[in-house]
Amino acid sequence: MDLLIDTQVLIWIQEDSPVLSKTARNVLSDSANRVFVTQISLYEIAIKLKIGKLPGSKVSVNEVIEQTKRDGIRIVQLAEPHINSYA
Repeated sequence: MDLLIDTQVLIWIQEDSPVLSKTARNVLSDSANRVFVTQISLYEIAIKLKIGKLPGSKVSVNEVIEQTKRDGIRIVQLAEPHINSYA
């Protein structure tokens, strides 16, 4: 199954937050599933880091991106057709 996660789920994964249920963790870690996040989420995290909206977080956006890749989460590169399909 293909899963597109949002910004908050990516943050919870990287913080190992207890907010993520056991079921959610199992689905996200199941190697039969492909997990995706868009560049927009990474941009949103960069903004949150810059303005201090991620309490306790001392990581850089580059570290977030690298951890995302290490976690096997695929980053969706946005192109005009993606944006146009939303409108």
